[in-house]
This record gives sequence, structure tokens and C-alpha cells, in this order.
Amino acid sequence: MVVNFVYLIWVLAQILHVYAILDPIDFLALQTIRKGLDDLPGSNYFASWDFTSDPCNFAGVYCGGDKVIALNLGDPRAGSLGLTGHIDPAIGKLSALAEFTIVPGRVTGTLPEALSGLRNLRFLGISRNFISGSIPGSICQLVGLRTIDLSFNQLSGSIPLGIGSLPALSNVILCNNKLIGSIPPFVSPTLTRLDLKHNDLSGSLSQNALPDSLQYLSLSWNRLTGPVDRLLVKLNRLNYLDLSLNRFTGLIPGELFGFGLSNLQLQRNLFTGPVQPVDHVTITTVDLSYNKLWGEVSPLFSTVQNLYLNNNKFSGQVPASFVNRLLEANIQILYLQHNYLTGIDINPTAEIPMSSSLCLQYNCMVLPVQTPCPLKAGKQKTRPTQQCIVWKSKIKN
Repeated sequence: MVVNFVYLIWVLAQILHVYAILDPIDFLALQTIRKGLDDLPGSNYFASWDFTSDPCNFAGVYCGGDKVIALNLGDPRAGSLGLTGHIDPAIGKLSALAEFTIVPGRVTGTLPEALSGLRNLRFLGISRNFISGSIPGSICQLVGLRTIDLSFNQLSGSIPLGIGSLPALSNVILCNNKLIGSIPPFVSPTLTRLDLKHNDLSGSLSQNALPDSLQYLSLSWNRLTGPVDRLLVKLNRLNYLDLSLNRFTGLIPGELFGFGLSNLQLQRNLFTGPVQPVDHVTITTVDLSYNKLWGEVSPLFSTVQNLYLNNNKFSGQVPASFVNRLLEANIQILYLQHNYLTGIDINPTAEIPMSSSLCLQYNCMVLPVQTPCPLKAGKQKTRPTQQCIVWKSKIKN
């Protein structure tokens, strides 16, 4: 009898030990969160989530003291191929949570307003799922938030106004959603990455819309309008810029080409005027195609490895420096088609290196060399003479 009593005391101690490891509020929150989610077929992430044992040993659960401090739901290191279900509002009960992520899968539903309870949250990453609805304004209460990645979901509505004012914000990745409205001002002095591409955002950007701390900016595939020259000259720390497939207007500032960018994508907008870099361009890829740019092609662009100036209104001679670098295989892509260029000094017998691609067709010149062009360039080799005469007349006047 005494032995049985001692055994019962030992069993009870073990049970109390298990449940004493984690705060009861966090324990119950994890149970509720688990009920809202399941493994996709072939996945076994939740196999370790046995609530008769210590939850701090569950896959994707990381504890500090008696609190959950990180929750990586569907951690691929635990054999996850993705999750299904929804995010339960109980997530807001994990008051010490600093990191919350969900592996790509088929999680649906909305982001709960209860996220506002995560006052210690630093990293929020829920990408490549099927989250819908709007981004809750309560996220703007997370003053310690540094990274928010909600990309590749089905989020709609506008970007909450206060997100751009979060003082510690470093990365905002909201690309590939269905967001509408204007881009709110981002004034956080620590913001280095802003990715809002593939949405339905509209409106213009003011001179002070973005901080000069930005290093990566992608706003492509939206409906943004207006000039951006005054804004861009301030963003001198950029190393990647993509404003393509919008309706931006005005001039492209020459200072932009000296910012140390590696990739510059401004194609398919409504930019106008001449383009004059202030110094040699060290950018690997420059795409200014499908705009309304005019004037002569600057020889300073000859140092660009991949240059797309096609489908504009450039005129005059192609600078000799382009020919030299092309024949030396220092230029890989040089697309100048669909402009009003009048000539290029290249020997008709010159051999374009196999690693280089040159397209000159549909300009105001007889092609000195025959080179393969992309299919979109069409079949016409030379622009009609009358168009060239009219354009020359416009330039003179």
C-alpha cells in the first residue's frame, strides 16, 4: 500500500513538472492553435505535438523560461510539406512571442486582430498561403516589429496607415497580393527593404514618401502615377530599384545612375525627356524600355552589361563606345529597337560574340548588320521614312 502511494506521488510530480514548464495561458493557447490547423497530406509536422509532454519540445516551438518566444508553424526541418486550416485568435495569448512564421501551404482565413496582443513580436512571416481579408490595423500597435512578410497571399484592402511609422521596421514584404489604395508614408529610419510589387496600388508618391535608408525598393506591377524624380534623388543608398509596369511620369534623374545600383528596372512607364547619367554607369542591368524617352543615347551607358533602351524615341548616332564594348563581349544585351536612331558605326563583316545580343531594327537606318531580335520586335527592319522625317522636324522645333 505504501509502495502504491509513493508511486502515485511520483506520477503526480511528473505531471506537475510537465505542466509547470510552460505558462498555463501559453499551454492552452497552443492547444487552441493546434485545433485550427492540420498537416497537408504527406506532411507530419504535428506528429511531435503530444500535449502529455513538454510543449517546449514540440517541433517549431521555442521557449524562454515558461513562455513561448518563437513559433514556426510547419517548420520544414520537422518534415512539414505545408499546413491547412486557419490562424486562431488564440495566437494573441502568447504574450512573449517574438517570432511567428507559417511555412508555405494552404492556410486560409484572415489575420486575426488578436495579433495586437503580441507586443514583443519582432518577426511576422506568413507567405505563400491563402490568407485573405485585409491587413488588420492592430499590427500598427506592434512597435517592436522589424520584419513583416505577408507575400503571395490573397490579402485585399489598403495598407494600414500606421505601418510605415513603426520605429524599428526594417523589412516590409507585401508583394503578390490584391492590395489597393495608395502607399502610406514610410518614415521609419531603419527601413531597408520595401516590396509591394504585383498588387493594385494607385496614386502618386510624394517627395517624402520613403526614407533614404532604403536599399531595396520594388513597386512594379501596380497602377502608380506621377513624377518620382525628386523622391528618387534622395534614395542614394539603393542597390535594387524596380518601378516597372506602372504609370510614372516625368524625368529620370541622372543622379540615379550613380547610386551603386546593381539592377534598375523602369520599363513600361510614361517617363519622358532625355536621360543623361552624371558619371559612368556601373549598374549591371538597366531597363528603360517602353517609355517616352528621347534625345541621344549617352555614351556613359556603354558600361552597362544588359541595356534595354528599346521602344522609346531616342535619336542620333549610337555612340562608338557601344560598338567597342559589344565586340569585346563586355555587353551581353543591347536592345535599341523601335527608336529613331540614325546610324551605328559598325563594320558589316563584324562578328557579334555569341554571348552578346544586339537588336537595332525599326530605327531610321539601314541595318549595317543582321542580328536576331526578340519576337516582340516585329518583322519590319526599318522605320518608315515619313515617320523619321516627322520626328526630325519635331526635334528641330
